[in-house]
Amino acid sequence: MTSAEAAVMALQDHAVLWSVGEISASEVVDSACDALVAGVDTPSLRILAACTRAEADYDVDDLLPPALAELGLPLPVGGEAGQEAAVRALARRMLADELKPWELTYRIHRRFGHEVPLAERLAELDDEYGMLDDGDQATAHVDAEVTAEARRLAAHPAVPAEPTDPTR
Repeated sequence: MTSAEAAVMALQDHAVLWSVGEISASEVVDSACDALVAGVDTPSLRILAACTRAEADYDVDDLLPPALAELGLPLPVGGEAGQEAAVRALARRMLADELKPWELTYRIHRRFGHEVPLAERLAELDDEYGMLDDGDQATAHVDAEVTAEARRLAAHPAVPAEPTDPTR
């Protein structure tokens, strides 16, 4: 994967995480800036990247959809598909060492509980972390299980494609 492809995937993940309230609008702007630096360039992406931190909370909602559209990326979807996309994006963040395994399970459990079937195993593993003693050797085992589950989840696309109309 080229750095431009990685930057686009990161922007899509940030859009999904922002849409479920997991990250701030300024983090989406930072991701847009990273995409520009990686060589991805569209007019709407430049406008999004130019937002100040103060403007981000007000403007990302309007600027993100056209930036994603110019890149051919689907908008973050709501409902279960959007939640699943967010779970996968968080898993990729953990695999990129942006989150520790216990942080991934905690965030998933806190945000989605046991309500998203795709994330059920991570919620269960968060429960297991809660039963461990500090310094317990079993922590390494749970960390390994979380990492394996994160790899499984991260293997899927960042955001599901929009459903197609089979009559067309």
